[in-house]
Amino acid sequence: MYQPMCIILAVLLSLISVCAQAETSKVIATGGATTIEGSAGGGIVPWAVINGYASSDQWSFTAMNTAVYVDDFTLHSIGASLSIDNRFELSIAKQTFDLDTLGGKLGQDIIGVKYKLAGEVLYTAMPQISLGLQYKRVDDFALPQAVGARNDWGVDIYLAASKVYFDAIAGRNLVTNLTLRATKANQIGLLGFGTATNNNYQLQAETSIAVLLTDNIALGYEYKQKPDQLGFAEENDWQDIFMAWFVNKHLSVVGAYVDLGSIAGFEQQQGWYLSVEGTL
Repeated sequence: MYQPMCIILAVLLSLISVCAQAETSKVIATGGATTIEGSAGGGIVPWAVINGYASSDQWSFTAMNTAVYVDDFTLHSIGASLSIDNRFELSIAKQTFDLDTLGGKLGQDIIGVKYKLAGEVLYTAMPQISLGLQYKRVDDFALPQAVGARNDWGVDIYLAASKVYFDAIAGRNLVTNLTLRATKANQIGLLGFGTATNNNYQLQAETSIAVLLTDNIALGYEYKQKPDQLGFAEENDWQDIFMAWFVNKHLSVVGAYVDLGSIAGFEQQQGWYLSVEGTL
């Protein structure tokens, strides 16, 4: 499934290179970064913001390449998103999860849509609120099925609220986000969806908070609650401390220290996250 995904990315890039407007009016950093799942947000948590810098009647295209290195595993994610009118976001991502210690790899494709329901992250008293869907499908269901997963695909549904508070901490602006996600995913979907005995949605909370040290540099923290459904190994919540540098409206870099807890019986999976993102 990797090759079709790359073809879709190339087609989107060609299309938006022609259609995207060169100048956009959104303030730098207000599009957030791109998560490992392809949608706008932090590193592991989707936010209510719409990716890129397209404002009303504008288009924006974003592409990202992300790597997460922990003790026994490596996650690579490439993705792209198309934003329209600062209201609608369509995203795709390809994840490859290398089992460095065990050998072998897992992977999944993710197609996401997000729609801004109300509010503005900067200009209204109420937070910006967006509704998102993510369709996920694993590349090879053999291992997830062997450890008890029910399905090789699933749909996550989330509601996110994001707000910037001006002069909140020592004169610096504060970015906050709360996301509620309904999911059946095991290890964000890499180990399939649901279990042989339970196919119900689990409601999980995810949050992000960041201080803008300057207009284009943010220091923040994220926490991602995750369901613990598979009996063969404990699944822990994820968290990270990140630094984001929005070099300009066309380039951003995010680095983070990540703690992914226990994965497939391997305890204390900690390490580093690096993401580079380009925007038209």
